Amino acid sequence: MTFPVGINIWSRLVEHTFTYLDQVTGPYDSIWMPDHVQYDSKRVAEGWSLLAFAMARYPDKLCGHEVLCNSFRNPAHLAKMAATMQALSGGRVVLGIGAGWNQEEYAAYGWPFPSASTRIAQLAEAIQIIRAMWSTAPANFKGEHYEIANAYCEPRPQPAPPIMVGGAGEKYLLRVVAQHADWWNYVFTDVAAYAHKQQVLQDHCRAVGRDYAEIKQALVVRVLVAENEAELQRRMADPTMRPLEGGINGTPEQVLDALLPVIRQGADRLSINFADAPSAYGTQLFAAQVLPHLSR
Repeated sequence: MTFPVGINIWSRLVEHTFTYLDQVTGPYDSIWMPDHVQYDSKRVAEGWSLLAFAMARYPDKLCGHEVLCNSFRNPAHLAKMAATMQALSGGRVVLGIGAGWNQEEYAAYGWPFPSASTRIAQLAEAIQIIRAMWSTAPANFKGEHYEIANAYCEPRPQPAPPIMVGGAGEKYLLRVVAQHADWWNYVFTDVAAYAHKQQVLQDHCRAVGRDYAEIKQALVVRVLVAENEAELQRRMADPTMRPLEGGINGTPEQVLDALLPVIRQGADRLSINFADAPSAYGTQLFAAQVLPHLSR
């Protein structure tokens, strides 16, 4: 069976998002959306709107975000949004969520931007509210940051979507993963750094009494692939390419050689952010020459 690999979407594709996806989604099992509202004056697509469009357009794909910013939405309302999407899509939602980081967006849109530890504490409470909304009727919760009373989320999602927590902060964020996540979303840079973060997560799991093996590991990998070295160098020099920022560049054989150790290290699935999107070239080349050879 082919190892599960999805496509990670860049927020700045906007109206090019779906003309790109229409060409390339076939061999991939999932589509992963961004959740940003602003980068200076650059054009940026809103994340939930992208998800709703993708769910209807690609009825055979698992869809979610990497990751929703918890601060952007009331958690009880988000639980209702995801429950509705789960019903409409026939159970294809993964609720990816994180604590948020881009202070520019918060200031521009009027959201408070507390410390990282506070934002992560808010994330932990939000996940508890979401699970309560999905499992209890009526749901009640009173925490330091959020409170709900006699809240109904009908229809409750069947099955409940996996909750995927994104991030790698060692003191607070990975503890939230250990306590509350079904899946962990991690942006890959190199195997050594990944192994270290896994060890930190294992330590948190032991501390909170959680079975580390229960948590699925979903890694984002940035890739620039080309059929030969000359084409690769040409694309690397192209200013329209998205920066790799710790990603993998190479021929299909080189990309495969770089990804197999990531899978052996413990990744349960990958989502690939292709540096040349919305060009279909790299995404289709990867599907043809790398994807069939990915396995444990």
